[in-house]
Amino acid sequence: MTEVKSAEVAAPPAAVPDELTPGHARWHGLRPYAPLVALVVAAILPYSTVNLPGIFEGPLNSPGTLQLLAICLVFGGLAAGYDLLFGRTGMLSFGHALYFAAGVYGTDVLVTRAGLPLWQAALLTVTGGTILAALLGAVALRTVGIAFAMVTLAFAQVGAILVARDFGGLTGGEEGLPLDVSGLPAALVGVTNTVNLYWLALAYLALVVLVVHRVSGSPTGRVLAGLRDDERRIGVLGLDPYRFKLVAFTLASGLATAGGVVYCLIVGGASPHVTSSELTLSLLVMVVLGGPGTRWGPVLGGILYMYLDHRLTAFGTSDAVNSLPAFLSHPLSQPLFVLGTVFILAVYFFPGGLASLRTRLQPVLTSLRRR
Repeated sequence: MTEVKSAEVAAPPAAVPDELTPGHARWHGLRPYAPLVALVVAAILPYSTVNLPGIFEGPLNSPGTLQLLAICLVFGGLAAGYDLLFGRTGMLSFGHALYFAAGVYGTDVLVTRAGLPLWQAALLTVTGGTILAALLGAVALRTVGIAFAMVTLAFAQVGAILVARDFGGLTGGEEGLPLDVSGLPAALVGVTNTVNLYWLALAYLALVVLVVHRVSGSPTGRVLAGLRDDERRIGVLGLDPYRFKLVAFTLASGLATAGGVVYCLIVGGASPHVTSSELTLSLLVMVVLGGPGTRWGPVLGGILYMYLDHRLTAFGTSDAVNSLPAFLSHPLSQPLFVLGTVFILAVYFFPGGLASLRTRLQPVLTSLRRR
């Protein structure tokens, strides 16, 4: 009998994993340089005359736009520093605004009231704010959980009361304290020098990101991650959780104080709103919006939150909103209402924050690339 041979069917080509594709390997080779590229782009941004209607009120190099961007950068750094407490160590503090306010008012008082040069005032303010954080943290960290949050809130409220009551005639009370520009370097005074304040804010953000990244990748950072996951295991290993938490608390607060120094220069003075607990809650929203415990999430969350906070105020008073029916114009004219809605939608659809967007969109992008 003759043997019948079945027709051979060619097997489909094996799918190449994305990790082995040339484009994927090339991107991973360039990925470590992405932060440096972003820093260079941000540094040369003031030289651009691009006008983005609806996004900014003027060209990118206009003083108003640069001041808004500088404020966003400062709060991006603040959110990254707060994430060292909340996202990487698991400590919920409601008093972080106290140390930011210490930087703002400390710089203003030393320059305006004491007549010190800016560099001396900034150095003394950051040193004093860090020491204050170490002292108050040594007390607050004797408690844990919600008790720790309430103790930090109590300390912050004491600072807010002292500022509001014009303690020693130094803070200006509810009216705030304008900064005496005669004691500042000429490069930081005037509308034409807003670009220098922008670069100063960018340098502050880069410093905070660098410090947080180095700490997170160090043995101390791994201990802080262990504290966030299970504090008892750290104690079993023979390490002192209290000491490590105090280091994280002091470092994050010192970075917030430095941010207060930069913020004081950008806005030209101090006002009582920087002492409110609402500021700390805003920092918490920034971190959650961006993604707690991630490298760039809190930075993006802080920048986006402050941008929306400033731009929605102008949007609420625009003709487009006023022309809407009352049941729409009234809520849309309130920036906090719009911010709250955006936050709820972001948390619902992206529980991991903005930092999880790439992971959640990866299946969609992979399918489109294969098609």
